[in-house]
Amino acid sequence: MSQSHETRNAQAGPWVIDTREIGHRAGSSRAYTRKAPAPAGFGLDMIKVPEGEPVELDLLAESVVEGVLVSGTAVAQLTGECVRCLDPVSEEIEIEVRELFAYPDSATDTSTDDDEVERVVDDLIDLEPVVRDAMLLSLPSAPVCSPDCQGLCSGCGVKWAELAPEHTHETIDPRWAALQERLGGTEEEK
Repeated sequence: MSQSHETRNAQAGPWVIDTREIGHRAGSSRAYTRKAPAPAGFGLDMIKVPEGEPVELDLLAESVVEGVLVSGTAVAQLTGECVRCLDPVSEEIEIEVRELFAYPDSATDTSTDDDEVERVVDDLIDLEPVVRDAMLLSLPSAPVCSPDCQGLCSGCGVKWAELAPEHTHETIDPRWAALQERLGGTEEEK
């Protein structure tokens, strides 16, 4: 086995597509269905795809004049916390992926900036950054356990759903607290 073939196998993984399998002839394509483990950082503070959780990829890689067009879906299981009551949240997310990976020395080099289009590097495409970015943009920034979650009582920290409807906390303006102490309580207490 040649040294370059061993290096290529070491670089390959579930997130990497070898474009030599597709060919550089416009119109040729290949479907990919695989599971790739989520790396660290696949989410936000309150909701994420846990590290190592499988991300199911169902993609079509098509050779086009300028490079390889990758389109399809990525599905993963999210875990996090409700921003209102801090209960665990678990849901499935499915995102659409559609990205052009430009060949080296293609016309995109002159028509786009380096950070505008992904590149094919050594005949390899790394899907992980593209899927991660698309997933991060699709995540809810404030996940809730249910749309009607009332959250926690700010006075005692108990979930509103577990409290009686007449539950209240008497709040006294701190400027009047000294006067209340001097007079011996509130009118309701007398």
